[in-house]
Amino acid sequence: MATIRKRGDKYQVQIRRLGQLPISRSFLHKSDALEWARHMEVKADRGELPAPVSLLEKHTLRQVLERYRDEITINKRSAATEAYLLNAFLRQPMANKPLSGTLPAHFSAYRERRLKQVKPGTVNRELSIIKHALDIAKREWGIPIPVNPLADLRKLKVRNSRNRRLSKDELSRLQEAVSESRNLYLMPLIRFAIATGMRRGEILRLRWSDIDSQKRTLHIPITKNGHARTIPLSARALDVLAELREMTGNSPEVFPMSDNAAKLAWQRLVARAGVQDLHFHDLRHEAISSFFERGLSVPEVALISGHRDFRMLFRYTHLKAEEVAVKLTYTPKGTV
Repeated sequence: MATIRKRGDKYQVQIRRLGQLPISRSFLHKSDALEWARHMEVKADRGELPAPVSLLEKHTLRQVLERYRDEITINKRSAATEAYLLNAFLRQPMANKPLSGTLPAHFSAYRERRLKQVKPGTVNRELSIIKHALDIAKREWGIPIPVNPLADLRKLKVRNSRNRRLSKDELSRLQEAVSESRNLYLMPLIRFAIATGMRRGEILRLRWSDIDSQKRTLHIPITKNGHARTIPLSARALDVLAELREMTGNSPEVFPMSDNAAKLAWQRLVARAGVQDLHFHDLRHEAISSFFERGLSVPEVALISGHRDFRMLFRYTHLKAEEVAVKLTYTPKGTV
């Protein structure tokens, strides 16, 4: 509560709150004192007043991040990746700083150092996780952090849009090189990705119970954006599934392999095939672009790809001029 006392010809206001530094100010007019007191009490209720340094010195950045990792991260779908990023940051000397000495300049310097090792998007994700951890510490754990040191830190610009598509020659080279791979599911994985436009993680989580052969549909319960979707299956996709059914036997999984095994097998394959700058995710670009070239509408492609924002869908769309030209070669009678 605010206390207002008249001392001489001035009105002195004092505000005291547990866990926050006491503040005071003097005014010539009582009305000004009352208005300032109300304003500062609102800030106190929001926890925006400075905290005693002694309280912040009892907590280190490490303690906050470790608790966040063990209590918050563990409940996320991306738990493994996020825990990996947090553990990597916890090896940094600045993780042992008390919260009272954790400044925006420290994170700015870390951002510039980290940028020399990884891409801007990765740096942004790391700092976003730490920012959220400090927000949780303030809002839910009662740690009196006056201002999040990452609140106003500039985000790095991310320029990661790609227009990479898979050529027929490159696909042939991959098919030739796959004969040297010990992973029997690698080529079906590639063909299925091109036929469906699904992400690698979605494909590897696929179970036979998710497929309805009669309706020629496939249900994807867990997706990147959190919205389940059901997609139609092309004849090519069904052919791949028929081959896999014979290969997997009684396995409930369509592709009985781990994400790491698939990632490593892909990296070795593109290296053997001599294909440059091709990511597995580029197969999704190839699939979505080919859907448009085959005449599917935007809503139809969005149904398959799962994009809820058509602007994001167009980022994945890179039509080949020669494929569109084929559609323009025939002009029915009576048209211009």
